[in-house]
Amino acid sequence: MNTRKTMTLNLTEAEMQVLGSLSEKKDLSKTALLRQALRMYQLIEARLENGEKLFFEDEKTKEKAEVMML
Repeated sequence: MNTRKTMTLNLTEAEMQVLGSLSEKKDLSKTALLRQALRMYQLIEARLENGEKLFFEDEKTKEKAEVMML
């Protein structure tokens, strides 16, 4: 059984608007969207630690741009 913990998150108005817009677009609660983002970040970090790189590729031009994580 997963024990859940509660936390307070302070966001700017702009960040709250982005969170609201994305949660509506994806039809997810804000909590579910943040959990999904956390899992994605964890996956990306693990792959980068294994020496892999993250790229975006333009479908039309096939131009690639590397994404740098801080």
